[in-house]
Amino acid sequence: MTDAYLPLLVAIPLLGALLAVATGLVTARGPALVAWVVLGVQTALAVWLGSTAITQGPLSADVGGFVAPYGIELVVDGLSAVVLALVAVVSLAVLAFVAEDEPGGTAFYTEYLLLVTGLSGMAVTGDVFNLYVFLEITGLATYALVASAGTGRSAVSALKYLLFGTVAASLYLLGVGYALVATGTLNMADLSVELARVGYDSPLVLASFGFIVVGLATKTALFPLHTWQPDAYGDAPDSVSALIAALVSTVAVYALLRLVYTVYTPAFFEAVPVAREALVAFAAVSIVVGSVLAVAQSEVKRMLAYSSVSQYGLVVVGIAIGTPAAVFGAVVHLLGHAIMKGGLFVAAGAVADLTGARTVDEYAGLADRFPVLGGASAVLMLAMVGVPPAVGFAGKWYIALGAVRAGSWPVAVVIFASTLLTLAYFALLVERMFVAPASASVQAATDGGSDGRDRPSRPSRRALALVIGAGVVAVVMGLAVTELGTALQPTIDTLLSS
Repeated sequence: MTDAYLPLLVAIPLLGALLAVATGLVTARGPALVAWVVLGVQTALAVWLGSTAITQGPLSADVGGFVAPYGIELVVDGLSAVVLALVAVVSLAVLAFVAEDEPGGTAFYTEYLLLVTGLSGMAVTGDVFNLYVFLEITGLATYALVASAGTGRSAVSALKYLLFGTVAASLYLLGVGYALVATGTLNMADLSVELARVGYDSPLVLASFGFIVVGLATKTALFPLHTWQPDAYGDAPDSVSALIAALVSTVAVYALLRLVYTVYTPAFFEAVPVAREALVAFAAVSIVVGSVLAVAQSEVKRMLAYSSVSQYGLVVVGIAIGTPAAVFGAVVHLLGHAIMKGGLFVAAGAVADLTGARTVDEYAGLADRFPVLGGASAVLMLAMVGVPPAVGFAGKWYIALGAVRAGSWPVAVVIFASTLLTLAYFALLVERMFVAPASASVQAATDGGSDGRDRPSRPSRRALALVIGAGVVAVVMGLAVTELGTALQPTIDTLLSS
């Protein structure tokens, strides 16, 4: 009976987007109120269905009464459950920061809810073409949200993202087309059977894998397909940066994990080992180059964006290695990165609102003036580096452990090197905040805004709560990683034994 509620995970935010438009015609406050109510219901539903799937086994539903593989199937297992909960909780939390950032308007809240629709759909769909549909909904909503800053830079960044996103989605769809020609089906579970029957060395199957991986790697922003991300993150409104940094590429990586192990299965890597080796090399290069580019940045939001290029490379390398420890580490790091990076972007937005500071040098002396905000931000930065007991350490540990057990010692070395590089750019930021004398922007803000702008004298309670909450969750997730492993173990075992 619980399965019947699965379509609501997509229907509720989609109908909410329509309702936001309708209420916006009546009152200016209507769309924001609709967003709060819809995302509150979505969070409750995602947590309930997710916990049910983890404790009682996977849930599935056939949309419209058409039985799979001919109809569209929705599936929630342990892995999609945690992704669904992440999307719902983070989108609800960031909504509190939207009120501070004030991009506002009917269009903004409609796009916000459409983004949640697309991300939720990507998490639950059991059909590769339906995944493309939700991928496009997610992309279109994200392009509009990036442009909602209303500046020339944000418009150019949104256009750049649009071009990259369109190419990425087209490559993915081309891969789906090759898979359809080879097997005659689009259902993920059915595809796994038919691809094995056709043969993994079939040119059609190899082409489908290649195009799908490259398309999703572009959405994930792996090097060298990453160039849209720093501009999109840096030029979007601060609340939008926090939302898309936490969720958009995260769900794209989840889709990659789902397709690799549900559709192609581990047997594909066994039959075509060069595919695994290429994916490992691709991700390892992204880990190193992303970290190096982050070290070279002077603007904080761009530094965080390039950091994501490296961190997603780390997740993908865990997926590609394919041992239980590596895959579990990839999932842990994926979830932890979403929380940590979302919190850091909220912190960057709060600092910009308080002082106008957006570069590393302008953060000098920030902790003296705003100690709680500075301290919470430092906790998130150290968690990203991988300082125990935070979740950043747990994710890296399991991925490195999986690499060593698989005999991939170069990958373990790359992970260690990237950790040192991550320490380099975050340690510099922490040093500026806690050791360096106050910058002119921080001093001006504290003295009442001598730059001619009226700035708040203290961080907003909502932004501060989000940053502190993200830091607490990052530490608690690290401490509770064993319990998370127990909850996800059946799902990971199923994926790796397919």
